[in-house]
Amino acid sequence: MAEYIIAHDLGTSGDKATLFTVDGRVVKSCTFSYDVRFFGKNCAEQNPLDWWSAVCKATKDILEGIDKSNVIALSFSAQMQGCLLVDREGNPLRPSIIWADQRALKEAERLEREIGFDRMYEITGHRLSSSNTLEKIMWLKENEPEVYKRAYKCLQAKDYILYRLTGEFVTDYSDASGTNALDLESLSWSDEILEASGINRELLPPLHYSTDIIGKVTKEAADVTGLCEGTPVVCGGGDGPCAAVGAGCIHDDELFVTFGTSAWVGGTTKKKFLDEEKIFFCFAHVIPGRYMPCGTMQAAGSTYSYIRSLLAPGRPYSELNAMIERSPAGAKGLLFLPYMLGERSPRWNEDTSGAYLGIKMYHTKEDYIRAAIEGVAYNLELILSAYRKYLPVENLILTGGGAKGDVVCQILSDVFRAKLNTPDHVEEATSIAAAMIAGVGVGAYDNFEDITRFLQFKKEYMPDKSNQAVYDKMKRIFDASYYALENIYQMF
Repeated sequence: MAEYIIAHDLGTSGDKATLFTVDGRVVKSCTFSYDVRFFGKNCAEQNPLDWWSAVCKATKDILEGIDKSNVIALSFSAQMQGCLLVDREGNPLRPSIIWADQRALKEAERLEREIGFDRMYEITGHRLSSSNTLEKIMWLKENEPEVYKRAYKCLQAKDYILYRLTGEFVTDYSDASGTNALDLESLSWSDEILEASGINRELLPPLHYSTDIIGKVTKEAADVTGLCEGTPVVCGGGDGPCAAVGAGCIHDDELFVTFGTSAWVGGTTKKKFLDEEKIFFCFAHVIPGRYMPCGTMQAAGSTYSYIRSLLAPGRPYSELNAMIERSPAGAKGLLFLPYMLGERSPRWNEDTSGAYLGIKMYHTKEDYIRAAIEGVAYNLELILSAYRKYLPVENLILTGGGAKGDVVCQILSDVFRAKLNTPDHVEEATSIAAAMIAGVGVGAYDNFEDITRFLQFKKEYMPDKSNQAVYDKMKRIFDASYYALENIYQMF
């Protein structure tokens, strides 16, 4: 009799549900999309009811034709650093402010005055930023006080779904470490930070390991998802740390790159990993007792999607990849700055915006598309360079939707000057991690070393030395262009 695990990857653009066998085989996967509302200056919100609707539909879809009583557990990987205020009955009080939102600039500045930039980084492993949950709660308290007064808990995306499934208000350490309110050493909410922020400690949910069983599917949830009442629900974690597990980076000194809606370079360490320039985050890992350093840029796949909508609307990415191949390395000197939503690593500047530079009459549509991908690669390489101050990086694992195109993978390898390995399911990394978390949680796996059940690496990309000179030149221009425009960004 086959036993199954369900993994939900609750992303920015939709929920992907995947049904795995316990031995790591993908049985079925489907995605239900939902919208993001972008407005104002770097504001981004989603309707949490859309998350729940997508989870219900996707779960029913993958269970079709399956004996649901053989599902032994389910868990989650999900977008992080959101802010959803709910009442005591779990009803959303307003749309969720998501990770991409950077409106809380004044609140970040206030925390810097109260505690200090370096002290916040020391406690939390994160820079002060309007991207973080705590600053967003502070913004709501200041700007929507009636909503704040009615709030019982502040939840992340997966936490809301956990509540809908089990009736329990909880979060895990990985998501908590993205709030800017968790003491990364003690793994507890920081009294020092909460006092300075003026935020009620009771607003933050109880903390759990990602592998903890936090409840069972209620009858009400079973009726709308198709699951059996009583199915164990394992807490799950944030998509950043989950991506490390799904890429197979579970040991020290292993690094990976995820090219999704956003993109990041991350790894796994036994000790809290902080760098002098504060380019990285450091998260509590979904692996108990581990940490996950990470440098994240705001707009990677979303940049590619935006450029496609302008220059090749309706065309599949396979056609765009073919167009990129018709443009040479360096895109004939055309440069793109991919700062479409402000930027986190390595710039940490909410005022940045996208730009094409070096435009000439001979540039074609193909050059514009290639330059966009190369701009993402240049920015990721700056993050990778920060890691290289601490450890040599010659090999990386690449996951995410961007890894589906050979030409995109080759550009990344050339710009990084590193060998890239891609697993056979490049878009399933975080789903694989959620399945691992569920399996460890219910005892189907002894530990995370069993990730080998899921991963097979079938492709590798070696850097093309003939492109190094042009990319080294373009990387220098890329860096100089940002600093040349740094004051201008503030004028918009």
